Amino acid sequence: MDDAPTSAAVPVHPVVNLALGFAGAAAGGVLGYFAFGWLAQQGFYAVALPGVFLGIGAGLLAGRRSLTLAVVCGIVALALGVFAEWKHFPFIKDASFGYFISHLSDLKPVTQLLIALGGIGGAWFTWRARST
Repeated sequence: MDDAPTSAAVPVHPVVNLALGFAGAAAGGVLGYFAFGWLAQQGFYAVALPGVFLGIGAGLLAGRRSLTLAVVCGIVALALGVFAEWKHFPFIKDASFGYFISHLSDLKPVTQLLIALGGIGGAWFTWRARST
């Protein structure tokens, strides 16, 4: 028989888990935001990317699943998608953020759908990354 020790998962304190998850979310969100901007300059449209990357980053660094982390990341991913859309494609009539927020319903349906998918992806990838 092999006498090699088995590696057991080290329990992570919930506060540390949240802190690691938020750090991963921040890193993933920044990476996704800049990737979206770069892709937009190349002629591609991927406004869901910032939110999805945010969720992947949170899920990779979080030590275990957390419903709180997943919900917060989903909401932040949604907000990041709206911010990224405004920053890269503001309305021509008025480029202010307030105007953009008050006219979200004027965005094309595909834009609204992709922003929503980014929010869902932010929560989903945070929640599904670990099962321990």
